[in-house]
Amino acid sequence: MKEDQRPPLHLQNHQRNKLSITKLFTHTSAYVILVLLSYTLGYVSHSYPPQQQQRLQLQLSQLTPPPPSVFQFANLPTQLDNFRVTAHCSNSPLPPNLVFPTILDRVFNGCSPYTNFPPPHLRSFLKQKRIKGWGSYGAVFEHLIKRVKPRVIIEVGTFLGASALHMVNVTRKLSLQTQILCLDDFRGWPGFRDRFKDIKMINGDVLLLQQFMQNVVYFNATGSVLPVPFSRGSGLEKFCKWGITADLIEIDAGHDFISAWGDINRAFRILRPGGIIFGHDYFTAADNRGVRRAVNLFAQMNNLRIQTDDQHWVIDTALAKQI
Repeated sequence: MKEDQRPPLHLQNHQRNKLSITKLFTHTSAYVILVLLSYTLGYVSHSYPPQQQQRLQLQLSQLTPPPPSVFQFANLPTQLDNFRVTAHCSNSPLPPNLVFPTILDRVFNGCSPYTNFPPPHLRSFLKQKRIKGWGSYGAVFEHLIKRVKPRVIIEVGTFLGASALHMVNVTRKLSLQTQILCLDDFRGWPGFRDRFKDIKMINGDVLLLQQFMQNVVYFNATGSVLPVPFSRGSGLEKFCKWGITADLIEIDAGHDFISAWGDINRAFRILRPGGIIFGHDYFTAADNRGVRRAVNLFAQMNNLRIQTDDQHWVIDTALAKQI
């Protein structure tokens, strides 16, 4: 029954021939289109002379400029105001002999914090001396103090005062009359008492500032060293506003890029012309993600030269950058 439903033989042959022709036409058309497309593209590419082709490529490249780099941003007319450090510096820097009186007046209500120190209720909590630092006795301190002969030194990041007291000894040896301001919030860092359990805490207040002051008293340096117990950012901006400048500034606080970058930018504004700014931790496991990155970027943006002295970086503004 199924055989009877098939079309006649001559019709089957006709259908097969039609299908073959259709396939052949389809393949042939594809080849023809491909050849025509190749010829057209070749003709278009050769129809423009080389100079015109270069001009077209330049126009295309101008339509998609590369993203701006940090240094392109830095070359804007405002120089980004040291990345938006908003405090206005005094136009009249204080003479060195007025630096300590200004701090005593503005921070301690005109009275030395060492007067009647330590108070009776704290004496049992403080050690006679408790000194600890990192890189605090390096040769860099004497090298730079001999070079600059500073009247004022500002230390950003103090902890227990090891490097500050070392600088006191160096200035005494060189018969210099140097005043040292130690800017630190004297709070340490979260968990620091796991390593310094002997630094006591009363009602959540760690006695880091008081132990620092006790160390200063022990070394008879109260006439040379003053603590400024505030955050680094607010302290440096106030120094700038009050006209307090320094011949030598040490940066040794936060070791991450953001902290170091902020400290360096703010501190540089209160550095006397020809002064030196320097700091610790240039060579650490953080490599180019922490202090070193901040120092390198700052030096590049301000056309300054970086020197190293063991683990310390040094920027001497009296030296031109070597290209």
